[in-house]
Amino acid sequence: MVKLNKIYTRTGDDGTTGLVDGSRAAKDSARLHAIGEVDELNAAIGVAVVALGDGPLVAVLRRIQNDLFDLGADLATPGDDFTPGEMTLRVVPSQVAWLEEAIDTLNAGLPPLTSFILPGGSAGAAALHVARTVARRAERAGVAAARAEPINPQALIYLNRLSDYLFVGARFVNAGADPLWVPGGSRQG
Repeated sequence: MVKLNKIYTRTGDDGTTGLVDGSRAAKDSARLHAIGEVDELNAAIGVAVVALGDGPLVAVLRRIQNDLFDLGADLATPGDDFTPGEMTLRVVPSQVAWLEEAIDTLNAGLPPLTSFILPGGSAGAAALHVARTVARRAERAGVAAARAEPINPQALIYLNRLSDYLFVGARFVNAGADPLWVPGGSRQG
């Protein structure tokens, strides 16, 4: 359990932040950029939860928020050993598999896509679409970090699946009645 008695420590005033292993990294490093994007993603999902109220996706989204804290801890753990341990949080294949099952469950009752979807429809779906785009950005930041240093591949896979879940979740919230893209629909004669 995490216990924080004091919120500010002043240890980051020099432009660095502490990692799980006790080392420090520049706040503008690729690793810290990815961690920040995951944090923003978690906040965007929180906004979606509020927009959805007591909807059927809320429990899943809360679990995803918890997983994203694990994922942030994973990103904050340097090294190339991605084995989880008692004191080492790592995203594992079963978390990805759970997300895939959640996608399949939501998608089962939806009509096939006939066009690209315009983000929107309802407030809840729009919030999920915003979270989806933030998930894509977080994934890109994670990929960039992985070019610079070892990053758990399962964390990147989780982010990829999460954007898929958020897309299907938005379609589910709109009951498949999504606003569709009409290619060239606004061109003048």
